[in-house]
This record gives sequence, structure tokens and C-alpha cells, in this order.
Amino acid sequence: MSAVYTYSEARQKLATILDEADREGEVRVRRRDGRVFVIRPERGVESPLDVPGIDLDMPAEEIVGFIHEGRRIYLDPRS
Repeated sequence: MSAVYTYSEARQKLATILDEADREGEVRVRRRDGRVFVIRPERGVESPLDVPGIDLDMPAEEIVGFIHEGRRIYLDPRS
């Protein structure tokens, strides 16, 4: 369960509360009128193109040559 702080405590200890939200997942802040707000860290969205590399033990020029050859065959399958 997340910690609950009063609005005054949250104002005085904002940096500490943000660190706790990062550690615990969320922190709640209760206002004097009874409303409760949740402070939750925003998680970064990773790109689906961000994949780990593979060591092919090939020079870059050879890899680029394969790419060029594949494009040439794709654009003109008769070659």
C-alpha cells in the first residue's frame, strides 16, 4: 500500500516524496477537504525498434554490401 501524506507534508518534503514514489510505485497526498491524489512516476516508453544488437563478427562494409545487394534484387529482380 502506498504512503499517504497530508498536503502540508507533501509541500515540505516534495523531493523525498518523489523519491519514495519512484521506489514504491506511488504515493498519495490527502488535501484538507478529503480529496486524495496519487503521485506516480511516469515510466519511459521504449521504442519497438530499440532491440539489442548482434555481433556478427563481420566488417561494416560487408554488411552494407549485403544490404545494397538485397535492395538491388528487390528493385530489379531480373539482375
